[in-house]
Amino acid sequence: MSLPIETVPLIEMKDIAKHFGPVIALNGVSFDVRSGECHCLLGDNGAGKSTFIKTMAGVHKPTRGEMKVSGEPVVFANPRDAMAAGIATVYQDLAMIPLMSVTRNFWMGREPVRRVGPFKFIDFKEANRVTMEKMRQMGISLREPEQAVGTLSGGERQTVAIARAVHFGAKVLILDEPTSALGVRQTANVLSTIDKVRKSGIGVVFITHNVRHALAVGDRFTVLNRGKTLGTAARGQIKAEELQDLMAGGQEMAELEGSLGGTV
Repeated sequence: MSLPIETVPLIEMKDIAKHFGPVIALNGVSFDVRSGECHCLLGDNGAGKSTFIKTMAGVHKPTRGEMKVSGEPVVFANPRDAMAAGIATVYQDLAMIPLMSVTRNFWMGREPVRRVGPFKFIDFKEANRVTMEKMRQMGISLREPEQAVGTLSGGERQTVAIARAVHFGAKVLILDEPTSALGVRQTANVLSTIDKVRKSGIGVVFITHNVRHALAVGDRFTVLNRGKTLGTAARGQIKAEELQDLMAGGQEMAELEGSLGGTV
């Protein structure tokens, strides 16, 4: 029996494994995200988060496992295939050029054009209008669209990248450690943006190692440790301390504390 359309995940990863020669980066990871949901993927450094999201985004092909988009099996040959399926990724480096304007970074090769006879020109008036509107919707008031991206705060640059992905049709938005290098106020702005995106019906995959940030916006939480999922819990089913313990290794930490006769 097929699932009702509203319960079918936007993207589903089943038993994903990824090997790089003898190195096992992922060894049976299962994960999904639904419309209007923020599903947090937590794990310490080396847990396999980056490899997993690059597999989801079409950068890596899984060694084993199945991927589905809206219930249909898919195989991404490259990131372009993932983007065509509505899977957008905002990496930590943001892929922006600091000296270029917010508008040019927002459109990045997909600028609107206008025709004058046989000639085509970039429609900067329309590009600027849309950029300002989309940034306002995300809670950012720019001085002007020609403002250089390098003059924005880290949180504002994150918002530009998120607004760009949403504007160009993202159904699933993957955010790779978006708050890792931000101050308190900038982090709050980014978390607020994530909340706006989720409420618009887009599925958000929030990769982080910060439990407090995850709990602020997350609907579900999956913990990765050494390339395996340790479990998934919904909001209200797990405490911050329990998530932190799972990320740190759970039973391994308890055994280490016992052997040392105290708290690690």
